[in-house]
Amino acid sequence: MPHLLLKDLPRYECLLEAAKEFPELDPSAAEAFLHLLRTGDEAFGVIDRNFSRHGISQGRFSVLMLLWRCANPDHPLGGAGAADCPAPSTPAELAEAAGVTRATMTGLIDTLERDGFVKRLPDPDDRRMMSVRLTARGGKFLQQFLPGHFKAVGAIMRPLSESERKTLVRLLGKIQLRAAALNSAPGPAAAPAG
Repeated sequence: MPHLLLKDLPRYECLLEAAKEFPELDPSAAEAFLHLLRTGDEAFGVIDRNFSRHGISQGRFSVLMLLWRCANPDHPLGGAGAADCPAPSTPAELAEAAGVTRATMTGLIDTLERDGFVKRLPDPDDRRMMSVRLTARGGKFLQQFLPGHFKAVGAIMRPLSESERKTLVRLLGKIQLRAAALNSAPGPAAAPAG
């Protein structure tokens, strides 16, 4: 589901006019924010269609990639800290890494296990604990899926030069830091007026 439920974005002039009634409205901030949401929705739509064609969801893909990273810590796609990632991972560790609830992770693992992409194994030291491993079938799926996925990502980003992409990453990083700070601040992000 899209985050921005507007077909047509308001023009900057309309935002300027609205700021007369709502002085808290920063027209350029609102314009940039709306375009950020629209761009994210459009980009996700491309990727989501690719996921659907392969019978997978964003959540299931995330779990497969987390398990693959842990099983392949020396691979270039292992990412920062992957060498320290214990393989296999527990459902709780996977939920934490994916930023979802344990119940959500249980559902994702259930469907991945049903499809033969992962398997649950009891911990040899603590039978109450379960670990999750990527199966050969799950690894094969990723090997076949990732080239097309990377091609779709490249197609989305193709209009930007290498320099523009680096600038975009830097600018988005600033927005991510600010949003994270607002999310972790106690109370509402902005106090209502009067």
